[in-house]
Amino acid sequence: MRQRTRGRTVPTELAALAAGVSEATIRKWASRGRLTRYGRPGKAEYSLDELREILRGQQEKIAS
Repeated sequence: MRQRTRGRTVPTELAALAAGVSEATIRKWASRGRLTRYGRPGKAEYSLDELREILRGQQEKIAS
């Protein structure tokens, strides 16, 4: 597995919009360890680079 880097982070609402999923899905991915949660309590942020990797992996599964 690749080492995760923070890169540019965005709040939950924008992460969900960028990934085309609900905010609940973003939070679920974070709680399951698929996505790293950054920020402080009450202000979660997520890496756009990590989101791209997750989405790329999903597209590869669909294509195979």
